[in-house]
Amino acid sequence: MGETAFILIVEDDGGHAEALANGLREQGHACRVVQSAAEALESLHSRQPDVILAEKQLLQAEGNGSVLRESERLAPDAEIILMAPEEEAHVPGGEIHEGQNRVFQVVAKPVSFEDIQGVIHRAAELAKRHRADRALKEQAERRFEFEGIVTGNGHMMRIIRMIQRVANSKLTVLILGESGTGKELVAQAIHRHSPRTRKPYRAINCAGLNENLLESQLFGHVKGAFTGAVSDHKGLFEVVDGGTLFLDEVGDMPIPMQAKLLRTLENGEILPVGGNEIRRVDVRVVAATRRDIREMVEKHTFRDDLFYRLNQAMIRIPPLRERRDDIPLLIEHFLNDAAKVHDKPATSISPEVVRKLTGSQWPGNIRELRSVIDQMVVLAEGPEITVDDLPEHIRGSTDIVLAALPGTTGLTMEQMEKLHIASTLKLTGGNREKTAKILGIGARTLYRKLREYGL
Repeated sequence: MGETAFILIVEDDGGHAEALANGLREQGHACRVVQSAAEALESLHSRQPDVILAEKQLLQAEGNGSVLRESERLAPDAEIILMAPEEEAHVPGGEIHEGQNRVFQVVAKPVSFEDIQGVIHRAAELAKRHRADRALKEQAERRFEFEGIVTGNGHMMRIIRMIQRVANSKLTVLILGESGTGKELVAQAIHRHSPRTRKPYRAINCAGLNENLLESQLFGHVKGAFTGAVSDHKGLFEVVDGGTLFLDEVGDMPIPMQAKLLRTLENGEILPVGGNEIRRVDVRVVAATRRDIREMVEKHTFRDDLFYRLNQAMIRIPPLRERRDDIPLLIEHFLNDAAKVHDKPATSISPEVVRKLTGSQWPGNIRELRSVIDQMVVLAEGPEITVDDLPEHIRGSTDIVLAALPGTTGLTMEQMEKLHIASTLKLTGGNREKTAKILGIGARTLYRKLREYGL
């Protein structure tokens, strides 16, 4: 059995409809039973089903409008299965349609659960594929690329606008974000959109370099300054004079070096190691760190005066788990890149894989996602990347994207219970057994409450 689906059953025989619904619920599906066209329309307005299983005459009945026709507008991705008398069941499903909503299959009455479960499973899988394709298309329409930053996310769009504003200024910029979120892309974008764009840009990672080596790298050294210094050496501040220097992981910079960096930022002066001649430079500094730099300042492991000097403008890059709506866009972008880099034919990816990748936590953020896409493109055996091609740690992951509850102030206990059950169902992806276990109630109690609340 694949993922759970929401099935709308439209049947005037309540006992028969509930028997079908109970069988589908035992398989983990969510079901709602209605007994008229009017109730079906009301249900379509409240929640889009994956599959509509309906009496043919009820679905086509005119009232406030044909349910078949209205389903095209309210649930465009739903698949429709009609239950019809034996003499009408021979009509191919695809010939019964209004607009774009074609009927998946017509089944002869009386219908048993054993007869219908396989048909519903296939229809649900097709509906989910349609929905995933539609979502990808809508996301692609919102896709925006700026200096290698691919996004459709509102927060990221605000960051891009901030990059464009600070780039034209003389402000020192501090970029915060976890490892792999794209901090250097932001630094490069600031340089390219600044008046210094024709001048040099260089980057240095301050992590892992001891004080002496980092000082030499930044400020240079003179011949004989230390063993092995056989000639004068220009530091990065001199190399990029007039341009931009990106100090990555500035939070790892040794305290003595922080004082020397502050001096340079304050007055534009550098002193090479072993030298006695101060040199002047004009360098725009962009710094970044994965650390909680405010906490470091409080603990006196990072100089407060340097923090304030670096923090003339701060940009915080959210982790990938906070911009999950961008993941499908990034997947498509990285798929195309990987196909070119590894000289592979264009590879498609199944909606199930996209859902898995979107639901993962991504501690390594965009860098990790790109690595996973590269791996799958190289190792995939078929033209489509499937769940079997996912790395084991993602394929077997039980990561769950938490659903945020709306404010509960002013709600009755019954309304709060309904919200809590609905949120937990969403958290488990519709799995009723997991939902009941999390809620600490029995499966029968959960089913009863679902029916009571129309969930």
